[in-house]
Amino acid sequence: MAALRDFVSDVLELEGAAVEAVEPDGLEVLAPGALRQSMGWPELARLGFGPELPPGAVAVGFEGDWLAKFGALLGARGAWAERQATLPGLNLRLGDAERQIAHAIDLPNAIWRLQDIQPAWTRLLLLAFRYSAVSDEKREGMFWLGFNQGTGAGVTSIMARLQALLAETEWQAPEAETREAAGPAWSAAMLEARATPLVNHQLRLEMEPFLRTLRRRLERDRDRIHDYYNDMQLLAQKKLAAATGEKAAEQRKREQMRIAAAKHEYAAKLDDLRHNYALSVKVEWAQGLEVFVPVQRLSLLVKRRKGERLIHLDWHPAVRFMEPLPADWGPGLDRTRLACDEHLHLTEPAGQAPCPACAKPWCRACHPKACPRCGT
Repeated sequence: MAALRDFVSDVLELEGAAVEAVEPDGLEVLAPGALRQSMGWPELARLGFGPELPPGAVAVGFEGDWLAKFGALLGARGAWAERQATLPGLNLRLGDAERQIAHAIDLPNAIWRLQDIQPAWTRLLLLAFRYSAVSDEKREGMFWLGFNQGTGAGVTSIMARLQALLAETEWQAPEAETREAAGPAWSAAMLEARATPLVNHQLRLEMEPFLRTLRRRLERDRDRIHDYYNDMQLLAQKKLAAATGEKAAEQRKREQMRIAAAKHEYAAKLDDLRHNYALSVKVEWAQGLEVFVPVQRLSLLVKRRKGERLIHLDWHPAVRFMEPLPADWGPGLDRTRLACDEHLHLTEPAGQAPCPACAKPWCRACHPKACPRCGT
């Protein structure tokens, strides 16, 4: 809980409070009037963050609405930042570039030629997303995605190494010359087009354990309800078949009514299950960081039949990483891309798959809505 205590201490100091650490795992807070009013504290408050609380301390943890209260104090502060990182790279050269490119990319239906390598600055966009999933239980979490706005490539796979390195380096506000050298930032439309497939993919990965347990509980409850009402109907059918004597007609009518009631109740219970296990998922952007970093920029000429296209890849010397090719369709998580014939779009293999109706391959980046041949 030390991390939470440090976070709360920083937030309260930003709000003008005088904060002092007390043992064990506590804070004494001398709060100004506005802060006291918003938090409902006395002028001198004592907070505790561990299993053992200081005398007279209020327990603060991840439960309850504490994080929401501190988040309300922060407001929009800290949601967006720009930094220029002092990292090695502008003067480092990439040895045996073609071999490293060949390991980083795979173009089965096109060829590429390395045209140039130059030192450059680029904009890395690191985005945090918060999600909440509500069904019979609730699941909350966060995940990060990374993009190179200079090349269009995803850099999520190196974010952990990059963030660890950035934490140890000197930061500064980006200089005007660096901004100009890094080129323009993405438009909102471009960001949405690039981020949406990756957000959906990452959300599925984050949610899979939760969904697996959800499905298991749903199947267990469904089977339990089925077995109960199935046994009830079987018993009624046995009594129906065994009905004899003067009151047989009355007995058969009674058992038929029981069977009909059991079917009705069974359908109602299944509707209740569908309602109880209905899943609502909400995803929202939480934080963004734009980092200006030095790279080695490679220019590649991609050729497919009579067409050609110039693309760029960045090598990140600080983490010794060659980016994958950008993807014009799909999340682009692996190294394989296919080039289309019309505009040389680079897509994941599924983006050039045959149409399920007419069997003609077509580019989903060129025609995102339907097959151009049959309209399916």
